[in-house]
Amino acid sequence: MAEVSADDGAQSVCIVLESIPVGALEAFAEDFTVLKTQMRLMEHLPELARFSISIVAKGPAFLIETGARTEDEIKVKNERILAEKDLDETRITNALKSFVERIVIGEAACPYTKSHDLAAVGLEKRGIVPGPVGYRYNGSSDVCGALAAFWECICELIKTEDKDLSTTVLSLPAIGAGTSVEAHERFAAVVEVVSRYLCLFRGDDLFGLVHFHPAYERNLVEPVDLPAYGHLPPQSWLRPMLTMNGNAEEAKSLTEEELSKSNYQRRSPHTAINILRVSHLNAAVGAKSIVDLDLGDGRTEKASGISTYSRNAIKLANIPTNTLDTALQQEIAMQLEDQPPQQDSEPSQ
Repeated sequence: MAEVSADDGAQSVCIVLESIPVGALEAFAEDFTVLKTQMRLMEHLPELARFSISIVAKGPAFLIETGARTEDEIKVKNERILAEKDLDETRITNALKSFVERIVIGEAACPYTKSHDLAAVGLEKRGIVPGPVGYRYNGSSDVCGALAAFWECICELIKTEDKDLSTTVLSLPAIGAGTSVEAHERFAAVVEVVSRYLCLFRGDDLFGLVHFHPAYERNLVEPVDLPAYGHLPPQSWLRPMLTMNGNAEEAKSLTEEELSKSNYQRRSPHTAINILRVSHLNAAVGAKSIVDLDLGDGRTEKASGISTYSRNAIKLANIPTNTLDTALQQEIAMQLEDQPPQQDSEPSQ
């Protein structure tokens, strides 16, 4: 689909997939048809509107058809691909590693990552061997290009032993580039589709996802008050989580503005997806990680990662906002050659 999407002309392509069950192909084709009716997402995924996907009756194959792009659609595409200009993989990756060192390691957002190149440290007694972090990169601004890169990462993880590749972080700097509200909406739509198709094929039994964006704002991710795969828990859940974790004082004393700083654990210099092995997640959090969380409004929801999210929320709440913003802007600037830090307007807190 990435190659088809790159061409502005009308196309009809048949792809034979003999090793994939017909039922899986049918599920994808049906869900893609549903996706195109969901305007909340399609508003931010305009390149998918001209696609039509069906199953070839006589065999395990897709028929992918596209209409020719209109002049307006070509204009939208050309504006979108401006984000691909002057991207440098080395600078992008170094900026992301700086973020990992600062937040993931420096603030212990993940206690089992001790350097930007080595993960799953400290889980040896639980049967997990530490292994390298794989940094992967795709500079396409097209959702189809992002999906292709994501599935390449999944396939690489499946065929590679843990000791040789513990986890992968995929940089997608042209997806939702910048810190504007529009950039965040584009990011949220693309990663929702990524998560959606991983779960459709039950890949969530093998892998967990963590989504990052420079303007990450949990209150702008749908659904706002329910879990969203790969995202932080709803901000409205933080006080109940703190209370359950034994941090009742902080649950009462921290302001909403202070709690909103929890978003900084996902504010990386560009859009990125961390792909984690479920076996590592289970070893890290233990068998009792999923609990019944009393939200205090008559609702009880299943929640996990209570201690980690509580610890991170408290730590970040006590760091001055200016300190967090300055560090992030410095990492954004690392990606740009001889240019000042990016100053796009951020979503409202």
